[in-house]
Amino acid sequence: MRLPLLLVFILLSARIVFAQTFHIRQNHTSAQSNYAAKQLIQAFQSQGYTLLHDKQPEYTIFLEKLNPTLGAETYTLERQNKNITITGGDERGLIYGALSLVEDLKNGVKPDKIAARNERPHLPFRAIKFDLPWDTYRHSAALDLHYETCRDTTYWKAFLDMMVANRFNVLSLWNLHPYTYMIRPANFPKSTPFNDQELAEWKTLFTAIFRMARERDIDTYLIPFNIFTSPEFSKAYNVNPALNNLDHKHFVDGDTSEIVKRYTRESVTQVLDEYPDLTGFGLTLGEGMGGMTPQQREDWMKATIIEGMRMAGRKTKLIHRIPFSSTTGSLGVTSVDTEKLTRKSIEAEGALDFIEGPVWADLKYNWSHAHSTPTLVKVHGGKLYDTYFNPDPSEYKITWTARNEDFFCLRWGVPDFVRAHIAANNQSYVGGYFLGSETYIPAKDYFTALGTPVDWTYAFERQWLFYKLWGRLLYNPATGDEVFRAEFSRRYGKAAAPLLDAYALASSTPLRLASAFDFTWDFSLYSEGMMAHDARKNVSYISVDQLITQSPLDPNYVSVQEYVQKRKAGETFDNQQMTPIRLASLLEKDCRKALDMVKSIPTADNRSLRYEVADVQAWSYLGLHLAEKLRGAVALQTYRLTGQFQRKEEAIGHLKLALEHWDEVIKITRPLYNDMPLVHLTEQKGSSWEENNKLLFHWALLRPEVAKDLETAQNAVFP
Repeated sequence: MRLPLLLVFILLSARIVFAQTFHIRQNHTSAQSNYAAKQLIQAFQSQGYTLLHDKQPEYTIFLEKLNPTLGAETYTLERQNKNITITGGDERGLIYGALSLVEDLKNGVKPDKIAARNERPHLPFRAIKFDLPWDTYRHSAALDLHYETCRDTTYWKAFLDMMVANRFNVLSLWNLHPYTYMIRPANFPKSTPFNDQELAEWKTLFTAIFRMARERDIDTYLIPFNIFTSPEFSKAYNVNPALNNLDHKHFVDGDTSEIVKRYTRESVTQVLDEYPDLTGFGLTLGEGMGGMTPQQREDWMKATIIEGMRMAGRKTKLIHRIPFSSTTGSLGVTSVDTEKLTRKSIEAEGALDFIEGPVWADLKYNWSHAHSTPTLVKVHGGKLYDTYFNPDPSEYKITWTARNEDFFCLRWGVPDFVRAHIAANNQSYVGGYFLGSETYIPAKDYFTALGTPVDWTYAFERQWLFYKLWGRLLYNPATGDEVFRAEFSRRYGKAAAPLLDAYALASSTPLRLASAFDFTWDFSLYSEGMMAHDARKNVSYISVDQLITQSPLDPNYVSVQEYVQKRKAGETFDNQQMTPIRLASLLEKDCRKALDMVKSIPTADNRSLRYEVADVQAWSYLGLHLAEKLRGAVALQTYRLTGQFQRKEEAIGHLKLALEHWDEVIKITRPLYNDMPLVHLTEQKGSSWEENNKLLFHWALLRPEVAKDLETAQNAVFP
């Protein structure tokens, strides 16, 4: 018997509605389990499913009680018919299991197609280094402009959501002197510049940051620099006015007076007491500690921050940044003796019963530019000896700070570079990584010229691939590229899937420049702008002459000068050596391939996708520019040594092409990007940048400097 059409329609509609219902069953309640459940509910609802509480749903997701035998941060996800069970080794593992399911749902995977899986952490410490924009390490308008954004808890919610989604588990907040923004010290009330209402607003902010981090099971550390006090404290209490450092300059003698020690110690204790969700503190030995020996610096830390932690009466965690100076100067060099002293101190700290181990002992990977070669060449201060690793430490783990002072505007993503970095640091003594910058805060978006509609509000959201690559691969290096490709497709449709491979090719450009061009501190290289310190210690465009003479960072790279000299002498190079000509060929091959991969991606109706594609194009033309510049540099230096006139003509031809590629960068970026404030430039008082370009960066502003390379070749003479 045929059913009436209306009845068939009603039954089908009921089936559709029934098939799109779900329920979350929490077998234990905690702030972390509640967060995991909330993320699942939002993900299901975004895909059209309805949450049921009092009826039988089609799908049930069980957030199981924790199973410590799985291990910290581990999870299992199992599906039996239409029941999905997530079990965590701890609260953090439970969240990660839930977020793994969330990712599948957002990518369009149906609940009854969810595959079983389990994951465990590769490295236990995966941190973001975040410089707060008040009392910043560097004083700069480029950092000050983030002030209001970073005082908005909406920003921090978004940032912390990004962190946990990408499996970062530590937020470290860096500030020259943070205490007076957080407390009114009981015995030094005049040290805080704020009235009660203003201080209450600051306390609300920090309380919210730490609470939201705790809900996501993200550890939080406060990392002050030393030795600093507030200007108000110095004026009201300092018994040694000669050591007042009201401008908070870094490289000054340390004030080791008893009142400063007491003030610091009591501030640490009070901060821990008033912010119970704060996980721990960090030590930095260097700034504001001039005139002190390495032992005196360690003793000062023990008497202040470590003792302040003890007085708080609760267990806390500790980051001990390994010092870079083995002298009494603020800027020194590394030494074996300092390593021995520091290792002894850290081992002793890790054995204290009020410190929850391990202590995280931090070093800067390749100084300020980890985005160079995955090979460890040096740390801040120079050479790293083996004292910290041989034998394996018992109370601490080494962490590597992967500083990014090289690209703030253009999006970046090279999965195999991150994998190679992690594989090179797989030793038993390694605990993890910090990721962040000293000269850039990922808060206010001051880059975007087109305005809305775009898919982001904050600066860190523009660099989503950067954070996703580092975070997910630090947690599980076996995470495949399909995870990152799927994110491009989810955001922009299937036509955008080639973007991951295009980025991997094009944004290798800054890595190759930083491998070929040696550096030290922050401003000694800015790869995105093809800028570096010149002879006057100003940050300017890297001239062809500077490219010729600069030594490489990576031991396998060969400088232009060495290459030309050895070729003139009849020497050859093996296949392991990256010569300038070989590097130029590699750059050209990869960048042209990247351009070809994105040329058919439609961007007319999607501003956000237009930026993604444009950044691939910008990196590609910067790579092509560098390739021609390397060829021109080799030809120019050969002419200078041999007098072969045709080599001068070759140099002119290559540098003309280099300028044309730079003009393509300008053509791509000028309509998309504002002139940008950079700390690299705002600290250059009295420079031509301040006078002529108002301390702003854009590739268009550098064109006159780029064109000078052509003049250099045209005016070259054989001695």
